[in-house]
Amino acid sequence: MGAMPDASTPVPRHLAPAQVAELLGVGVDEIVALILEGRLRGARLGVPAAWRVEEQSIADYLAEQAEEARRMALWRQANAASFPELWGPPLRLGD
Repeated sequence: MGAMPDASTPVPRHLAPAQVAELLGVGVDEIVALILEGRLRGARLGVPAAWRVEEQSIADYLAEQAEEARRMALWRQANAASFPELWGPPLRLGD
């Protein structure tokens, strides 16, 4: 038999895709797709086997989404600051 984790080791909590979908405001199919893409950590548990999502992976996914949104905002700011009106007409070499 496998050893039981000691009391100091937290056991990961697993949620059903429907619970995760409700938390994130998306459909169950999208949650299963995120599991299959590896963006959420999940496993098929129980008999009959059903998907379960590791709770910590939801927090990790949300942090990843926030970071992606932050980078996109910075990218848009950089593009907005690159308009020719700000920098003048392009330089022509050799004139």
